[in-house]
Amino acid sequence: PHVTDLSQRSFTTRTSQERETDGNKNQIGAARRRSHYLATMTAIESLYREIFADRTIAPEESSSLLSHFQSLQQISDNSTTPPITPDQIVWLRASAFRIACEYLQEEREENVNLLKAVNAVVHCLETSCLLPNLEEGGGDEFSKERAEELLCSLYETQGGQDDDDEEEEIPGVSKAEAAALTEFLMNESTRPPLDCLVWLRSAAFRLGSQYLDEEGDRGKNVALFRSVNVVVHIIENACMKIKPLNLELPTSHTPTLDTDFSTAVQTLWYLDSNRLQPNVDYSIDVQRSKHPCDKDDAAHDPLFTHLNPQVFSTRPTFKAFRALLDNYSACTGEEEELSEQELLENKVFLDAVMETAVMKYCHQYCLVKNATYNGSPLPESKSGFKHVLNSIWFELYSRSGGGRRSKMDSSGFEHVFVGEVKNGQISGFHNWIQFYLEEKAGNVDYRGYIKPRSRESTAETNDDDPVLTLQFSWNGVEKFVGTSFIGVSPEFELALYTMAFLAGEDDNAVTLDTGGESFDLNVKCHKYDGGSKVGSCYVEALSHYD
Repeated sequence: PHVTDLSQRSFTTRTSQERETDGNKNQIGAARRRSHYLATMTAIESLYREIFADRTIAPEESSSLLSHFQSLQQISDNSTTPPITPDQIVWLRASAFRIACEYLQEEREENVNLLKAVNAVVHCLETSCLLPNLEEGGGDEFSKERAEELLCSLYETQGGQDDDDEEEEIPGVSKAEAAALTEFLMNESTRPPLDCLVWLRSAAFRLGSQYLDEEGDRGKNVALFRSVNVVVHIIENACMKIKPLNLELPTSHTPTLDTDFSTAVQTLWYLDSNRLQPNVDYSIDVQRSKHPCDKDDAAHDPLFTHLNPQVFSTRPTFKAFRALLDNYSACTGEEEELSEQELLENKVFLDAVMETAVMKYCHQYCLVKNATYNGSPLPESKSGFKHVLNSIWFELYSRSGGGRRSKMDSSGFEHVFVGEVKNGQISGFHNWIQFYLEEKAGNVDYRGYIKPRSRESTAETNDDDPVLTLQFSWNGVEKFVGTSFIGVSPEFELALYTMAFLAGEDDNAVTLDTGGESFDLNVKCHKYDGGSKVGSCYVEALSHYD
């Protein structure tokens, strides 16, 4: 009843005409966001083509390319497009090779010059978006001669497919060859020194050009370009790291005392650069809807049909988040004991999320709202704020009760993101990554989605919705109703729920424009242990409209 009252109080003043107007604005906003992103990528691809058409990169072209790459690493004023992600850097490099293949010629010398132009483009990309990850001295056994021999062996064999592979996984370079190059670059004894980094990448192109087909066979040359791309990718992964984003928030993304909670959540959405793209990074199959009280299974197949596993290796916050999920016992009443390694994993996760724009915004929002914790003003320093985050999310408390015999069996993080079982029912478990991993392991049975309760909802639930109310069982225990974001980053949810805990109410009305669709949400926040810990935080989907 309390939630129903919230829905009526916050949203029923919006008439159907207003909703239609908002829907049109949402579609326009989504089109602008897509247009901005596509315009940037199209501009880069057009510049690639200008460079490759004459097989040289002029100074003004180099400057323009650097400017485009650098713009992707910062938050622009009034931007609704998040900064670049690691996999987009990979896409930018791979696109350079792909587009260059459009300009292959029969004359070998023309193709040599084309490969040189690609090298120049990759140099601009690495200069803008990556940093060296090598030591000054390098390994004692490293030599340029050995590096060249290894690179040549890759291009000579064009191995492509291992004997036990059903299909080729790395174009032109087998898994064994890729592993050998990675081992050479990562091994302490053979690791390249810092001053050889540019030489190493240039050598990949220079030596690759020696294996261009003399007769100009397009198929063979395309395969070679793919091989060079793979080699450069291995070098970047082994010897470089992502340059930290410029997290300076422009005026349009800087919270003030007048910024309401809903506006703040919308800004978090705009800043979430690690959010995955539906039908690209992941795919789901929502199947059929059901009523919460309906015990029948409305979904015979899993919810998730695909997730790019690289997100757990290329995105630091995803990697650090995943490491936390096996640190807890699901049953309340069982004492939680965190090892030194698990405490270190908590720290690594907080360090990673605090390097993101959404958590920087979260911190600033709580500060301008004069939030306090345990009766004291919120720390302005990053380290002080991380200490608060550790306290409210990771410090253990007793959820099962028991007086003096109570056991430290729970934490805010465990409840919200991992899930617990209490009195034969699922408690918490509001995170989509945990859902995906448990479903993949065979522990979760998705049983169908539940439509938002509002009759004013006009949008159909489909496979690209970023908010989903669902029913499922976990190790045989039912959760009849639960709402989760889908595809968002771990830091987005941590920031959202932290803002609700430190600077929000028990119920927080939000209208979230996700691009073409909007959701009326209630962000619930329950405090525990005298208000010093997160008891639970989650969203309720009240309505969903175009």
